[in-house]
Amino acid sequence: MENIILVVHLILAICLIGVVLLQRSEGGGLGLGGGGGGVMSGRQAATALGKLTWAFAIAFLATSITLTIIAAQNSAGSSVLDRIGGASAPADGDSPALPPASDLLPPISGDAPLLPPRVD
Repeated sequence: MENIILVVHLILAICLIGVVLLQRSEGGGLGLGGGGGGVMSGRQAATALGKLTWAFAIAFLATSITLTIIAAQNSAGSSVLDRIGGASAPADGDSPALPPASDLLPPISGDAPLLPPRVD
């Protein structure tokens, strides 16, 4: 079921992109840059592409919410570590001790500053 909804979701996304790209540009951002209308102008009649955009957007949001709900139900009560099947760290003292931090640093040779090796 999840795969079917995911395929429908992807088709809706492609259709939504196509319908938005087919629409006529109406000027600057938020309709503020010239042309006959703007933010405070009267409302125009909705075109067929505008209605189709709204339909695709509503369907896209519905499939998004549905996929979220399905994903939440599939992951309820389990964690990523449970799915991997990894064993937890041993709690007793049988694990080897970490080496001291001084063993992890490179050896210091004299008072010379630490520089990367020269390329000659």
